[in-house]
Order: sequence, then structure tokens, then C-alpha cells
Amino acid sequence: MTRSPEQIAADCESIYYDLEFKPARDWKAAEPGRKVVGFVPVFCPREVISAAGALAMSIVGAGDWLEVIRGDAYYQSYLCHIPRSIVELAVSNRLDFVDGMLFPSTCDVIRNLSGMWQMLKPGSFVRYVDVPQNYEPEIGGRFWEGELRILAAEIGKLTGVAVTDDSLRESIRIWNENRAAVDEMYLLRRDRPDLAPTSEVYVVLRAGNVMDPASHTKLIREYIATARTSKRAAVDSSRVVIVGAFCEQPPLALIKTIERSGCFIVDDDFLLVSRWYTAPVAETGDPFKALANAFVKHTIPTAVMYSPKTGRGGALIERVKTARAEGVIFAAPSFCTPALLDQPMLVDGLEKAGIPYTAFKYAENTGQFQPIREQTGTFADTMKLWSAV
Repeated sequence: MTRSPEQIAADCESIYYDLEFKPARDWKAAEPGRKVVGFVPVFCPREVISAAGALAMSIVGAGDWLEVIRGDAYYQSYLCHIPRSIVELAVSNRLDFVDGMLFPSTCDVIRNLSGMWQMLKPGSFVRYVDVPQNYEPEIGGRFWEGELRILAAEIGKLTGVAVTDDSLRESIRIWNENRAAVDEMYLLRRDRPDLAPTSEVYVVLRAGNVMDPASHTKLIREYIATARTSKRAAVDSSRVVIVGAFCEQPPLALIKTIERSGCFIVDDDFLLVSRWYTAPVAETGDPFKALANAFVKHTIPTAVMYSPKTGRGGALIERVKTARAEGVIFAAPSFCTPALLDQPMLVDGLEKAGIPYTAFKYAENTGQFQPIREQTGTFADTMKLWSAV
């Protein structure tokens, strides 16, 4: 029986709210000896994890449906919420099936979380992953290639499956297919946001956090096929780009609130690991070099990765134009240093280009959005009535 896009989204929403991570647990239990390697936002070399026979599981916090009690004891009150909820997941044994954790370089909070994890899970596989900050192939590229080879050996030792060039090339192919499906879904949403609203696209994307990439690709393509043929009424909403939510994810209710206020979200930086590369990774030749080259040459611009290719506002202005957006919403998690430090430079670019914007902060456990609905609703009305964009 063919599922409607609403049914697919509803099934994915149940995965979104599942704090026992059943799909990942089921994947591990399906065959003896399988391993799950978790990682936290924003980026992770998932191809290496898959090539070692493990499931790459993205852990983005507990959202607004888990009360954080013990997690608050580990961090100061002036830090973002995501490390607290990840610690809460750990101490409540919801992540007891995870065999190892990677903490890619994002900010000082994530760096400290890697040390905290070592104390919480003594003897387990924990790795802080330094990513290149120099994008010259002979400097940052060579460094990242070396890091990937070391990481492949370490994860291979954990799983008992050696990462070979052939297995890594096959993994790259599978993840390329997944990114291509994600890109296709984003293009559908950009061109027909009435058929593929972000509240659905997001949960379909989010389901991939706990699924193997091939199964997730199949799910995305099923959603795309049914969404394209659905008979949804056209809505005259304002087209906006969301910026700042690249690490701590916004609650689903916040995304729905923005949509209900009269905005189509036609581009965003949610779950950036799902579309980290702006071009397919080469599937021939040395796979470690291919991944290194992809990182330094084809990486999506974000506040946590330095990019010398354009000014801080230039890439955002280009995104706005490509998405045919009418304005930008800066939605940054409270106390997110990278997002809040990046914002003034982005605002400067938007103001010079004459692009409207508004801004607010949120936390992943926020549950009340009426002020945000009023703010974004007013912003949407303003763009429709007075914007020359």
C-alpha cells in the first residue's frame, strides 16, 4: 500500500520523538557483532564509519520531550542546552547500546563534552576529531587525509572490520546516493514548498540519524515521489531562509510555528551533516584523498568552519538568491557562540544587499512559541506588503 506524504511524515515524526532510538537498536540486533558509533553535530566522516561495518548514528540532543535534571549538574547555566540533554541521555542509559562516540570539532562546549563522555563512559571508545581549519589541499587536505586514515584504523579495531580502499569507495558511493536524495528533496521543497513543507522534510531528514544510509535514501525517495503527486492547496506564504540552527536543533514545534505564521522555509542549515559536501565525493582513486579533497574544496559554508572563498555575508546572499527567498530568519540557540558571533557579519551583508531579516533565540527544550509566532508573522506580513525584494 502506498503511503501518503502525510503518513510518511507521521511515521518519521514517531522516530523523531523516540528517545530509545529503536531503529538503531534494531539495526544492531539484526546481526551479531554489529556496532553503533554515535557522533554529535555538526560534521562527521560517516563514510569511514560505514566502511568499518558500523552504523553512523547522529545524536542531536533530546529536544523538548525529555526533562533534563542530572544533565544540568554537568554544565554551567550560561552554555547552550545540547550538551546537557546529551548527558541526560547518557546517564539515563538511553545510549547504552552505542559502542563509541565521535566529537568533531565544533566549539569549546563540544570539546569539553568529549572529555565529559570519557568520565561518564570509562573504557569506551571516545574520539575528539580535529577537522582542518586551513583549506589549502597541501595543508588542510593532507592533514585531514591523515586524520581519516587514523580514524579508519581505530574504528576498524572497534568493529573488527578493517577499512579497505574498496570498502571505503563503496561507502562513499552509498553516501553520495543519500546526499543526492537529500538534495533532490531540498530542491522540491525550494520549488514547491506547498507540496513539501519543512515540517515534513525535516522529520524525513531527521529519520536518517538512526537509519543505515541505503534505507534512508529509499525513504527519502518514497517521500519525494508521493509529495510530488499530492493534491495540496497552494498557500501564499513568504519565502524565508533559516540561519543559525546548525548544531542544537530547533524543536519541531518551532518549525511548525514559523510555517503557521505565514512563512515557507525554502532553505536552512538544519542537520548540515546530511548535505555537508556541495559536490559528490569522487568514487574512484584513493578514497581517503577523495574525502580530504571534498572537505577542503566542496564544503558547505557555516559558522563552525572557516571558508576563505567568500565573505561571511556573500554565501548567505547567494543562498537567498538561489532559493528565491524574500528574507532571512536568524534562529540561533541561546548561548551558541559560533552562531551569535557570525550573525553581525551576516547581517551586515544582508543590510548592504537590502534583504529583510529578523532574529530570535531558542533552546531545544523550548515549548512556548507564541511570541515567535507573532514576530515571524509580522515579518512575513511586512515582506508581503512593503518589501521590494
